[in-house]
Amino acid sequence: MRERFDMKVNALDHVNIITDDLAGTAQFFSDIFVLDLRDGPAPLPREHVQWLYDDNERAIFHINSREMTQAFVRETPSGATTGAIHHVALDCSDHHGFMKRLEAHSIDFRINDIPSIALKQLFFTEPNGVLLELNFRGE
Repeated sequence: MRERFDMKVNALDHVNIITDDLAGTAQFFSDIFVLDLRDGPAPLPREHVQWLYDDNERAIFHINSREMTQAFVRETPSGATTGAIHHVALDCSDHHGFMKRLEAHSIDFRINDIPSIALKQLFFTEPNGVLLELNFRGE
């Protein structure tokens, strides 16, 4: 039997992406996910940090320039790999709308359908090579 604890994971908090193109990467996420693009909170320097907020005022994507000081320093090369992370998955709605948006931005994506659990998925990469998985339940 699994031991019970009061501590738990409530939800995915945010994804942090370090990029050579702060403005372009931030604009990509704003355009594709229709998120509110804002400067990071003080004392983070706005020329190095952009945060993207959802409708619930959660900053779910943190976009940092390479010049930004890291609290935990590690190599984060842009490209075809995201280190040990295979992808970032987001719970979404409006499967058809997202497909149209990706097509309008000429973004190549793959569709995966798992009817046994009423799950549709879209997979695509953002400009720095991070693989994104969008999950649509019951659509």
